[in-house]
Amino acid sequence: MSMQDGSSHPALSYTDGLASAWQDVLLLAGRILLAWVFLASGFGKLGNIAGTTAYFANIGLSPAAFFAWFAAIFEFCVGIALIVGVATRYAALAVFIWVLIATVIAHRYWTYPPAQQGAQYINFLKNLSMMGGALYAFVFGAGRYAVDAVLRKR
Repeated sequence: MSMQDGSSHPALSYTDGLASAWQDVLLLAGRILLAWVFLASGFGKLGNIAGTTAYFANIGLSPAAFFAWFAAIFEFCVGIALIVGVATRYAALAVFIWVLIATVIAHRYWTYPPAQQGAQYINFLKNLSMMGGALYAFVFGAGRYAVDAVLRKR
């Protein structure tokens, strides 16, 4: 799928050529930037599974150990999938659903004590942004610099 044709006004069209010329590089950069948080988060959870389990127990997830391991492995794997561009649209859709669920479970900022609401509100907004990035990756796919592109040529 290609980028949209043209801006809303000719005076704004300079960036259209840049976006078109750099489309595949920018799609790769976008995938890496979107994926990095999942790769790092999954790796962090794997390195501190006891802490992740305790956190999940604290927010009422049961069985907490199962969800801790599942979250760690899922986040690490979806991060890798997005970076290398394999099953990109599936990974992007999974990220969207995952972040939606995580937001509903863990970032209901209005339920936190007033001193913590500001930080949780930022996490809530960050998650909305990641969901937006996931939708872009879902719509535009991986681009040329991805395993998906290699497999498509076979």
